[in-house]
Amino acid sequence: MNILAKIVSDKRKEVDLKKSLIPIQQLESSVLFKRETISLSKTLQNSESGIIAEHKRQSPSKSIINQSLNVQDVAKGYENAGVCGMSILTNGKYFGGSLDDLILARASCQLPLLRKEFIIDSYQIIEAKSYGADAILLIAAILTKNEIKQFSELAKSLHLDVLLEVHNKEELQKSIIPSLDMIGVNNRNLKTFEVNLETSKQLSEQIPDDFVKVSESGISSVNAIKELQLLGYKGFLIGENFMKTDNPGASATEFINALKT
Repeated sequence: MNILAKIVSDKRKEVDLKKSLIPIQQLESSVLFKRETISLSKTLQNSESGIIAEHKRQSPSKSIINQSLNVQDVAKGYENAGVCGMSILTNGKYFGGSLDDLILARASCQLPLLRKEFIIDSYQIIEAKSYGADAILLIAAILTKNEIKQFSELAKSLHLDVLLEVHNKEELQKSIIPSLDMIGVNNRNLKTFEVNLETSKQLSEQIPDDFVKVSESGISSVNAIKELQLLGYKGFLIGENFMKTDNPGASATEFINALKT
């Protein structure tokens, strides 16, 4: 069984358990459920850097990245650096994240927050809103076209932006739906975890201009971003590059300053 299939199988069990413990009505009565969201896609369209900086403690491909930082400091550091948005991994078993990270980041900054999770149930979208997210990630590789439509329409009804992640032409073609805001090309092969920026380059022309183009994974140089900007990309999801340092905010500041020169 490849790692993606295993993560999804574990996630289904986790979501079933949560649904039995915390009813949807309880999520909808959260204070954060009523807050006005900040649009990540609009922020990216109006930005020069387009950086979405990630909070990620570990991953299946790299194991431990950084366990010593607290999410509030990381969120404040990223905001001071001038990033466009922050991606919060809420997957516990494989990435060491939690929904508490989302709440703590929400309390610490005014950035648009993306809940990065393996979403396989509409329950998780309501959960994202109730914990302070502004946007959700949908992964084409684990969803049918009908699920992408259903989940993205639900997200839009809750004023959440939708970033749809694809890895190849087939996933992209099945996924183009008006209720998406951003299409992200993941340069990491989720079966082998190898990274190749060519994936973003090859798919750039196939993404309709109605959507904000985002490149994800393996972006570690200013040159890579400048190259991708020429192909129409407005968003760049950067995780490990900042998180592997002692001060992600400072390394994001340095990176954005280099990008401006």
